[in-house]
Amino acid sequence: MKVLIQRVKKARVDVEGKAVGQIKQGILAFVGVEKDDTKESTQRMLKKLLSYRIFSDDGGKMNLSVEDINGEILLVSQFTLVANTKKGLRPSFSSAANPKLSAELYEYMIQQAKTTNLNIQTGVFAANMQISLVNDGPVTFNLEC
Repeated sequence: MKVLIQRVKKARVDVEGKAVGQIKQGILAFVGVEKDDTKESTQRMLKKLLSYRIFSDDGGKMNLSVEDINGEILLVSQFTLVANTKKGLRPSFSSAANPKLSAELYEYMIQQAKTTNLNIQTGVFAANMQISLVNDGPVTFNLEC
């Protein structure tokens, strides 16, 4: 599983011209599911996402997690995130999970995230989504575990 996170002041996802999810300060997380992923690896990734220290403390150092600041999370499925781009001029998706497993693990991540006290918003799996955001920093990390 690969998750690209961006620290944001706000973010929004629209489908067919309508907002389906939006957050204020927190994390916009693009989620890519790979063939070998399981509920256990999804749980590990979510724990990392929730605990990853990318928000500034009073001293200006990145020492706080999204949980520490009571931030919000926008989870968006993104198939293209798992593309292999090392060779040639066209991405390969050979490591991507099939749509059934991808949907299952994306929904599992959402369900588990919603057990926290944070505001969790989402995109729509396999939809054509338009994402708007104000990146705070910019701060962007590619999480793998």
